[in-house]
Amino acid sequence: MADPAPGAAPAVPAALRLHTLAYSLGVTAAVTAAARLGLADALGEEALSVGALATAVGADEEALGQLLRALACHEVFRETEDGGYTHTEMSRLLRTDAPAGRRAMALLAGAPFAWQIWSRLDEAVRSGRSMFQDLYGKPLFAYLHQDEPELGALFDRAMAKSGETTAAAVAAALDLSGAGTVADIGGGRGTLLRTLLDRHPDLNGVLFDLPQVVADADPALRTGGELADRCRLVAGDCHVDVPVKADTYLLKGVVHMWNDATAVAALRTLARNAPPGSRVVLIEQVLDATDTPEIATVMNLLMLVSQGGRERTQGELRSVLTRAGLEFCSITPTASVVHLVEAVVPGP
Repeated sequence: MADPAPGAAPAVPAALRLHTLAYSLGVTAAVTAAARLGLADALGEEALSVGALATAVGADEEALGQLLRALACHEVFRETEDGGYTHTEMSRLLRTDAPAGRRAMALLAGAPFAWQIWSRLDEAVRSGRSMFQDLYGKPLFAYLHQDEPELGALFDRAMAKSGETTAAAVAAALDLSGAGTVADIGGGRGTLLRTLLDRHPDLNGVLFDLPQVVADADPALRTGGELADRCRLVAGDCHVDVPVKADTYLLKGVVHMWNDATAVAALRTLARNAPPGSRVVLIEQVLDATDTPEIATVMNLLMLVSQGGRERTQGELRSVLTRAGLEFCSITPTASVVHLVEAVVPGP
């Protein structure tokens, strides 16, 4: 192996790099622990000593110092010269009042079920299916909302916060000129739909999701809300029927939860009632077009082990749409990690 260039950092041996990867579960545990302890909320604009932080969050001072040192190595909090700690850009995202916060996501990443399913990734790879039902007796969403409602609410908050980050980027990239009605299929609480209705005053919207999800839609979209006169809430299951007429159908972060057969079947069900010429836009990470493969590839594995789904390449997304009877059109990047994958419903 050649000597490093003068002034360059020495190469880290492969054994140490692999050791770091193998024990990176500790980073997940550290970030989740920080969120549970409320460290980011306890730390204000001025640096605090480890002792002061320990008192504020009810922790052992020595153990908290170990946690903070590990977090600071990843730029979550920063150690000062006198041994105190201050905020960083990432640690601020763990505050409960952060506008685009990630506290709920951090708590979800370290939830007990997450450790359980990740520990069986090898089985998921052997079988090609989710491990969740084997462990908990039912699919992920049914378990979260029926058996662990607090975790279900946490999941909804995490998805809503994540949606806030991408909604503006999607709205900026999505051409809705000439559209009268846009339907957000599996749209959750309606974060994206609300963003689009705010941006396009002449646009009408339909939020379609499972009954328990629609019931908790953004208040602005519900009866009495400021956008209610332009929005219809429809409860249903896109695997059974999608009785919604629109010019444009959006599926954001939905298709990656399914394997190919399930995705094709659901898209065929959607197209069955969709008017000829209407647009179907999948909003997904694209494996071979992403600027953040370190995120997309891990999410790809998470979709497999949790739900039997997958992130896809451009060719794989085109194949799913074509097999569903849709005419593939284009893939458009946004200012976030997702792309717009567009197709149209063919004429009779």
